[in-house]
Amino acid sequence: MQQENEHHQLLDLGAHHHHPDQSDDSSAFVGQASESSFHHPSPHHPPISTNKYSKRVQDRTTQPSLWNTKEFYFYYLVFVVCIPYMFKTAHDASSEDNPNYEKYQDLLSDGFFGYKVDNSDGQYAGFRNNLPTLVGVVCIYIPLSHLFRSVFVPTSTTVLNNSQQVLYRTYFFLAFSFIYLYFMYGYSTLKIVAIVTMNYMVAKLGRGAKWMPMATWAFNLAVLFLNEGYDGYNFADLHDSLAWLDENKGMNRRWDVNFNFTMLRLVSFNLDYFWFFNMPREIHMEDRDRTPTSDKDRVVMPAFAEDYCFTYYLAYTLYAPLYISGPIITFNDFISQLRYPKTIPIKTLAMWAGRLIFSLLTMEFMNHYMYMVAISKRQAWENDTILQICMIGFFNLVLIWLKLLIIWRFFRLWALLDGIEAPENMIRCVANNYSALGFWRSWHKSFNLWIIRYLYVPLGGTRYAMYNIWIVFTFVAIWHDIQLRLLAWGWLISLFILPEIIAGRVFSKQKWGSWPYYRHLCAFGAVGNILMMIIANLVGFCIGLDGAKRMLSDLFSSSNGILTMLACFGAIFVCAQIQFESREAEKRRGIFLNC
Repeated sequence: MQQENEHHQLLDLGAHHHHPDQSDDSSAFVGQASESSFHHPSPHHPPISTNKYSKRVQDRTTQPSLWNTKEFYFYYLVFVVCIPYMFKTAHDASSEDNPNYEKYQDLLSDGFFGYKVDNSDGQYAGFRNNLPTLVGVVCIYIPLSHLFRSVFVPTSTTVLNNSQQVLYRTYFFLAFSFIYLYFMYGYSTLKIVAIVTMNYMVAKLGRGAKWMPMATWAFNLAVLFLNEGYDGYNFADLHDSLAWLDENKGMNRRWDVNFNFTMLRLVSFNLDYFWFFNMPREIHMEDRDRTPTSDKDRVVMPAFAEDYCFTYYLAYTLYAPLYISGPIITFNDFISQLRYPKTIPIKTLAMWAGRLIFSLLTMEFMNHYMYMVAISKRQAWENDTILQICMIGFFNLVLIWLKLLIIWRFFRLWALLDGIEAPENMIRCVANNYSALGFWRSWHKSFNLWIIRYLYVPLGGTRYAMYNIWIVFTFVAIWHDIQLRLLAWGWLISLFILPEIIAGRVFSKQKWGSWPYYRHLCAFGAVGNILMMIIANLVGFCIGLDGAKRMLSDLFSSSNGILTMLACFGAIFVCAQIQFESREAEKRRGIFLNC
């Protein structure tokens, strides 16, 4: 058995080496490199770095497979027994025979085939109830977009690559976006346009000045707080004669909630524009008629000076398919995909459509089979068994992951059908994460990449990781919502990441990799990581601080509870071993997700 050679990422943060003149950019917080270097393939110019931080070296060594060993046969047995039992336990906790059923029964709705369905999650209920309307909008938008493109957009790439060539698609984007936003938010669309315009003025006034990034951050953070404090504002507060504008707030009265995603695009435009003025001279050469060789090129390669204009800026910030919830795409990438269009095969589109449908069906099954969200809302687990309480917490997190997966995949598919490719947000199942660091690389990936480029790296990257993660996760919490429980979540995440960073330096693979039980030591660390991630996310997105305290108290207040938790520790240990080996299998196939 190849235990002594097994590699994983949990305790290997310090295993890579640095050149004396280089420093890591983002490895301790995120696995994807920051957009730190601009690769210019011109034979006359070497690759040019646009950032003083360099990408860390990822360990891509592979080890022999362990799938057919006696150790893993035992793990398979544990999986075959535990997973069906977990579903049964969650179902029993939400069955009509449970004494707590009456506490949350009013939150359930009529479902399919005579069953009740838990549609009490407000965010997912809004999406689920309006899904037919959204599908109708997509069916109108996509044919119109392709028709406009076939009539007005040049087919020659050499024409599009010319800086003087107008990007006519942005006119269609703008026209449809204004109609779309009017139906969504009514006259509140005027508020959105006003804020977007003020941000543009900050960019144009600052240009390449050193104060421009700070002004951008100050303005956009102020907008987040003011939006929350004034509840999206009222026109009547400006003048009584404008009160009639408040009567039409569209289908979604809370435009300010979705505006958080717009804020990310505003920062992206301003900082991409700022870096345009601060790029080395060689990057502004005239040989820009090449197609970007990678997605990273599209992000770091500056657009033409003519592209940083108000029309393209508005088209980017208000782009309908990605406006409500992303995924996030940078301004440079957006413009690059218009000047250097991607070819997205029909097979790829069909695959993502199939995945979306499968995810929707899975969500329907889960919400009909177990009522975890309703139970957590009412904290209705009194006198439930310890294992049932554990499953309530666990499946709540699974349902949060699944609902976000569905929402993001829907809007990403809409953009793909339009020829714009945004990052896939969820690249691993929530139950397939053993590392707190890896978890944030795979959860809301587009936001993660945005944070690397516009916040984490400018703060110093991994050189100051133990300090700037507090700033990063405080911003992430505020961005989600300005609430105490989310601040607590952000600070808990920062606190829980520190042990992994420290363990990665103390028990690095370089020092301990030859020890026969190194993989098992890492699995123990993974158990701690998984439990801490569960606690932090229960606090932030499920039951809050008080609910988490009550749940933990119920779990550890009896000897039976302690014994149950020890059994859970064992099951999580087995799960971690399977996760280690699944990543080794990916590496053997040439897949390096680094999370």
